[in-house]
Amino acid sequence: MRNLIRRALTRTMRVKKREMKLPPSEHIVWMVYFASVSLIGLTALEVLHIVYFHAWNSEIFSAITGLIGTITGIFLTQKA
Repeated sequence: MRNLIRRALTRTMRVKKREMKLPPSEHIVWMVYFASVSLIGLTALEVLHIVYFHAWNSEIFSAITGLIGTITGIFLTQKA
């Protein structure tokens, strides 16, 4: 999964009719990886909460929303 994230965040620059690939920082790769795994875990936790308690947990949903915003922000700022 980290290689997929690394490829998604890699920039391509053209310098004198040549293309150079600039890989992202390892800190960014690990942060997106951790946020993605956390997002999957929190989504599973929310589903289990709904199945077991038959109620929506707004705190888990807030954490999911924050992680989605973080991941989206990282991808938008890396491609600019």
